[in-house]
Amino acid sequence: MAIHYYTEACTLKFGNRRKVNRWIQETIRAEGRKSGQISIIFCSDDYLLQLNRQHLNHDYYTDIITFDYGQENGLCGDLFISVDTVRHNAEQYGVSLLDELHRVIIHGILHLCGYPDKTPEQARRMRAKEDFYLNLLRL
Repeated sequence: MAIHYYTEACTLKFGNRRKVNRWIQETIRAEGRKSGQISIIFCSDDYLLQLNRQHLNHDYYTDIITFDYGQENGLCGDLFISVDTVRHNAEQYGVSLLDELHRVIIHGILHLCGYPDKTPEQARRMRAKEDFYLNLLRL
């Protein structure tokens, strides 16, 4: 299992990667899955908007796009995270940038684990899972 971090069209110092990597691995195991190659790419709003348009035919800003490459030997995918939108959401919800980054990261990991969030019920379940795993990170 390998988790790699990158930046595209933005700057971000994302520390404590070892702790975050352990947390991601524990989440994946708790969900009964195996971990594989995961890339977390921090980027700008404009960069993510272009991906959203090009790959999903969506013309709007978002905080994360998860590409699931679904390999049988483990979770494999890319999490593209807009630092601009995450920063805005952190301010809006009155939380730190780091806390909101963690929420978005685990959201993407849960997508890779097979959790959708298209319906209100799916979104509620996703939020409950996010809260559960965020509490584990804080311990």
